[in-house]
Amino acid sequence: MTQTTRRPTLLVVDDTPANLTLLAGLLHDDYRVKLANSGLRALELALQEPPDLVLLDVMMPGMDGYEVCRRLKQAPATRDVPVIFITAMSQPEDETRGFEVGAADFVHKPISPPIVRARVRTHLQVKAWQDSLRERNAGLEQALAARLAEVNRLRDATLFVMVSFAEFRDEDTGNHVRRTQEYVHVLAEHLSQRDEFAALREGQTIEHLAKSAPLHDIGKVAIPDHILLKPGPLDAEQMAIMRTHTLHGWEMLRRASQRMGDDNAYLGFAMEIARHHHERWDGTGYPDALAGDAIPLSARLMAVADVYDALISRRPYKPAYTHQDAMARIAAEAGRHFDPQVVEALRATEQRFIAIAQTWQD
Repeated sequence: MTQTTRRPTLLVVDDTPANLTLLAGLLHDDYRVKLANSGLRALELALQEPPDLVLLDVMMPGMDGYEVCRRLKQAPATRDVPVIFITAMSQPEDETRGFEVGAADFVHKPISPPIVRARVRTHLQVKAWQDSLRERNAGLEQALAARLAEVNRLRDATLFVMVSFAEFRDEDTGNHVRRTQEYVHVLAEHLSQRDEFAALREGQTIEHLAKSAPLHDIGKVAIPDHILLKPGPLDAEQMAIMRTHTLHGWEMLRRASQRMGDDNAYLGFAMEIARHHHERWDGTGYPDALAGDAIPLSARLMAVADVYDALISRRPYKPAYTHQDAMARIAAEAGRHFDPQVVEALRATEQRFIAIAQTWQD
């Protein structure tokens, strides 16, 4: 029998056998009726197979109807089952207490069969509508989750294309973007344990930071090949052009952010990192000569991750440094080039940096 044609199940609870017989006889033609002569038995039956509605006496020995109703409303399986109290208690405070524990309605003894049938029918209809709404909402939530997953996949695919484009033009970077992404995640995760960096614990901040890190050098796509791919040191004019990659990257991401909406946290971090990852703690960096905490945290994290990886990687103009040499050089620049607290986080997590470098070595 299908869900739409089955008879609703009623659970009738009363410690008086005559009352159970009366209600069963009144309702069994239209409904599947279960009987319980105590509060404990009612809870047992309801939790085994949740009914569609409960008709519940209030005054019973042991566990009274109020307590039965309270427990039914606490249990996930029965919290949405309507409870109608069948009682001789008629004082306003009695009904108030019943509604406080979750009752849907009251029918007073001696009962009127037409009233009982009408109340039961009404509350079953309401429950059917509520169940239908819950099912519809669940379906909508699933559809929304699927659509959001699709959007996230599209975003990640777009990121992959953008990063790949930059990598194809700078063939010496290898797994640089993957390593720096992992480094940023490790540093942010470590700093998030401190009160002054509590903002990192909000929502998906760390995940957004890490996912935006690979875009730090996206602006290099605007740098001419004879400068970007030059095997030796750059002269002053070439260096000035190379430095513009920060502004090119920021402008590209700014336009993308305008298309997607200014509240896009992911691209917000990417813009910060692209523009400011070459700023210096002492204010001598570029392009805006920001100093100290005026440099966005995302960019301060990226600065340490980027330089560490550049030091331990071979380049046409330099050999790869050892981890110890790279750590010493970065430590020497704490308070000048780098945020001292980020450098301290690097020291605390250096074994994870070593593991990342080994896992994603070129």
